[in-house]
Amino acid sequence: MIPVRGYDRHRVAVLGLGRSGLSAARALRAGGAEVVAWDDTEPARAAAEAEGLEIADLTRDRAWEGVVALIVSPGIPHLYPAPHPVVAKAQERGVVVDNDVGLFFRSFATPAWEAMDSPPRVVCVTGSNGKSTTTALIHHCLRAAGKPAQMGGNIGRGVLDLDPASDGETVVLELSSYQTELARALAPDIAVFLNLSPDHLDRHGGLGGYFAAKRRLFAEGAPERSIIGVDTPEGRFLAGQMREQADGGEPVIRIANTVQIKEGWSVFARKGFLAEWRHGRQVASVDLREIPTLPGAHNHQNACAAWAALRALGLGPRQIEPGLRSYPGLAHRCQLIAVRRGVAYVNDSKATNADAAEKSLLAFERIRWIAGGQPKEGGIVPLAPLFDRLAKAYLIGAAAEDFAATLKDVPHALCGDMETAVAAAAAEAEPGETVLLAPACASFDQYRSFEARGDHFAALVDALPDD
Repeated sequence: MIPVRGYDRHRVAVLGLGRSGLSAARALRAGGAEVVAWDDTEPARAAAEAEGLEIADLTRDRAWEGVVALIVSPGIPHLYPAPHPVVAKAQERGVVVDNDVGLFFRSFATPAWEAMDSPPRVVCVTGSNGKSTTTALIHHCLRAAGKPAQMGGNIGRGVLDLDPASDGETVVLELSSYQTELARALAPDIAVFLNLSPDHLDRHGGLGGYFAAKRRLFAEGAPERSIIGVDTPEGRFLAGQMREQADGGEPVIRIANTVQIKEGWSVFARKGFLAEWRHGRQVASVDLREIPTLPGAHNHQNACAAWAALRALGLGPRQIEPGLRSYPGLAHRCQLIAVRRGVAYVNDSKATNADAAEKSLLAFERIRWIAGGQPKEGGIVPLAPLFDRLAKAYLIGAAAEDFAATLKDVPHALCGDMETAVAAAAAEAEPGETVLLAPACASFDQYRSFEARGDHFAALVDALPDD
């Protein structure tokens, strides 16, 4: 745990008592704060009270006496589509509103760092798609190279549940737009921006607000090195803003998987090969096609981002490449579950929007596609150019009929649930094909999370006969 600094003997309120909220409450208490907590659900309040936290209804004025700050969990809106009533009350009263990421950055560095030979460093990864894989890949490669590292944020442990820093350690954080938008303190040493595609637009008041939330990590975080994907206009804009001209330095490493970049410091992937260029010449190359846990162009972009971050941390190509090759993959992100009778079964349950599903569809050929769930705006209309890759689609959940209307003459079946879809796809699949779960939808119509959906798919695949 990282005790929160700066609130000793002050009264601090915590709204939302899930993983990050409870972690923040514990860390605040460890730092000497007087914590008062609230959640809209009774079971969460009861669990927090069992830990000895003071529960007070923050929708009532009397609960705010002496409160100097409100710490808000990421899933709770603070501006769009409308502030949560408790957040609105804090704003009316002039109370500071922050989140656990802001607390982390104000508390992580301590006077003990002065005695360290190599001060710890923080790498933060954001973007619409690929954050988790890139974060896990950086962390894995560091550990494989014998470097001390921790991983947390939107993946693994909450930021305040991490251990206090050790000498020479790197902390790798996955940060969502919900986290970067509200954090009052952002201070990454290295910041990574992968890409941008429409998502969470209601929460950010549109695409511009969504980009602005992610841009804060760079514009306000002021990293010493910015690693920026330039395959989208927003990335090119951000790279231009972060580039310095006067000192001849290289504060920006541009990454791409659609174009070659041979100016400045760049890492790009073309036709399955990663290439690093610096000072007008190629300094490293890796054949990514040989790495089964990083399939497809989208994972090649993730590998470029991880490579650039590791190079910015001072690792050499010979230290990084073994880590790439030994990367075990991440559950629910293009995860190969099994190969049965020549058919590959791939779990990409994390593909919760059309853009993420597109990346997955591009990674394979001759696909039996399991799709559907709680629909996102636009459905699968943007995926129409990839329908020729489909042997057949097996549609589930609330979006099934809308998806069927979009598919038109493309072979498809309205399966309704995962059991039916997996059984039908397995019965009809031929050797060389891929049964791919890439739903292009949220999971909440049938599952509590995308993880639960992916776990169900994996269990059904594991239960299939081998012969």
